[in-house]
Amino acid sequence: MNSKQQTVLLNDGHFIPILGFGTSAPQEVPRSKATEATKIAIDAGFRHIDCAAVYQNEKEVGLAIRSKIVDGTVKREDIFCTSKVWQTFHRPELVQPGENYFPKDENGKFIYDAVDICDTWEAMEKCKDAGLAKSIGVCNFNRRQLEKILSKPGLKYKPVCNQVECHPYLNQRKLLDFCRSKDIVLVAHSALGSNRDKEWVDKSFPVLLDDPVLGSMAKKYNRTPALIALRYQVQRGVVVLAKSFIEKRIKENMQVFEFQLTSVDMKVLDGLNKNIRYIGSSISEDHPDFPFLDEY
Repeated sequence: MNSKQQTVLLNDGHFIPILGFGTSAPQEVPRSKATEATKIAIDAGFRHIDCAAVYQNEKEVGLAIRSKIVDGTVKREDIFCTSKVWQTFHRPELVQPGENYFPKDENGKFIYDAVDICDTWEAMEKCKDAGLAKSIGVCNFNRRQLEKILSKPGLKYKPVCNQVECHPYLNQRKLLDFCRSKDIVLVAHSALGSNRDKEWVDKSFPVLLDDPVLGSMAKKYNRTPALIALRYQVQRGVVVLAKSFIEKRIKENMQVFEFQLTSVDMKVLDGLNKNIRYIGSSISEDHPDFPFLDEY
């Protein structure tokens, strides 16, 4: 494990690096870029690589990890690599790492099956027992959905984490407190806001990294606004994902361990919360378990 990295203990006894490298990229970016960027990230010190079948580049990311193992940069056990099962594949017999083909109907809408969350979770538990996954968690779950799993009769493994959109404009304080009470680690995706070119992002929303408070703190600490936003999560004990395919920024993001925000500045950042959700995922609103209608 890189000496700069900090880790968080999961409820199954494994450790997850608190800073992760996000690998999603726009469709126009060649998939080979994922291989190049992941190699740069590992060389820079990243040991937590966040993937998903929906990103359609897991093969390319895997090639990068393999090459860094072969050249001796890391060992396989040094790398914490995450994948995710897309919501069209929640039927238990379809829950397999890396298998995802996004079925749509004749109108181009995603086809969803009304599947009980607990049945899907039981299939995930079987993946863990079979050695297909070291740790199992959830993504974009609200409190009600987490409680449904936690109260499942015969529950074998609790989710180790819940990955959700989280940043100073959506600090997820209530969900974070609930997860902590259940020994579930919160993982922050979209920690720097979101690309406004995305069709699902409301163009009226303010740009997170243009916030004057982040800008002021960036000058105070001689860092970038992005590093302030990332450091905010680290000091809250939230595992945070940083996504960039630009070499300078990838290396720069590792500086998150080189400074510390004061308690006063942490409270100021807490006060930026506006409950702005950049990733509303409108394509999923008709899913029977759409999570964003609850308060948290």
